[in-house]
Amino acid sequence: MTLPIFAYILHQDGTMDDTALEMLSAASKIDPQAPVTALVLGGSPGLNAVCQKAARYYPEVWKIEHEKLIHLDAEIIRRLLARVLPSKAIILVAHEHFGMDLSPGLSILLDTAYLPDVIDFHGIENNRVRATRQELNGLVSTQVDCELSRGAVMTIRPGSFKMDEGQVRNGRIVDKSKEVLQEGLPETRRRFLKFIQAEAGEIDITQSEVLVSVGRGIQDRDNLDMAFDLAKAIGGDVACSRPIVDAKWLPKERQVGNSGNTVKPKVYIALGISGAFQHLGGIKGSPFIVAINKNPKNPFFQVADTGVVADILDLVPKLTKKIIENKEKKAT
Repeated sequence: MTLPIFAYILHQDGTMDDTALEMLSAASKIDPQAPVTALVLGGSPGLNAVCQKAARYYPEVWKIEHEKLIHLDAEIIRRLLARVLPSKAIILVAHEHFGMDLSPGLSILLDTAYLPDVIDFHGIENNRVRATRQELNGLVSTQVDCELSRGAVMTIRPGSFKMDEGQVRNGRIVDKSKEVLQEGLPETRRRFLKFIQAEAGEIDITQSEVLVSVGRGIQDRDNLDMAFDLAKAIGGDVACSRPIVDAKWLPKERQVGNSGNTVKPKVYIALGISGAFQHLGGIKGSPFIVAINKNPKNPFFQVADTGVVADILDLVPKLTKKIIENKEKKAT
């Protein structure tokens, strides 16, 4: 029996998040024949634009609009979804701050299975979907079977699935607002205070096309120079993971990840970074990712286009030197 699949669409200021297209890829790996519906909730003026964008890729889009949904509140949204979602369905949500807040409670309200932080699917057999997750901060990959007799709520790690932009559809937008809000807006114990915009620093890595990003593997603050030298040689900028900011080796404006900046470069070079989902969640689009790490089981290799098992302290200076030599040869 084919179960319907629903994808919760993240958006901000009228712009659909890249995870919307990643979840299409995830859905096709679960069941290529399953109907996939986008769920778009909000209260901002840009909601219609998000629905229209989603309808280019999804065959059907369910829109739920209310002025008080302009700010995300998982307590309200999970109760609204429970009113409209059918039983025995699969619901996909991005595994980031809001998704981790929304999904466990939603699975309880729907009385379904809950499977978090999935990085791959291997199809359905005997009413069970086989999925790959990572444990121990990404050091171990595990395969799990999720029973689907009552449906499931699953969170998808951002960046783990390639964005599905292959088939452009003219999907149908269905306004479910009246149906869902007949009983009024659910009560919440939360109160939105204010939105704090990050302060601009000396560099805006969100605009960089090439990023050289460093993690714990750099070992010492003095070794950061090799990252800056490589970035200069290839015309890029230096970014970092959270531990580098926590150690006060680089300012927060250079941090990539859920608690840092979201970047969309064309090329992303990860030097000695673990590849935890908190960091990968800050990398959007479809950049060419190069991961260099001396641990052959490093999680970044799971999503990298090119992986190099090597000590960055040994390899990076040699790489930079070779790049400079090649540029000088071309100039002569």
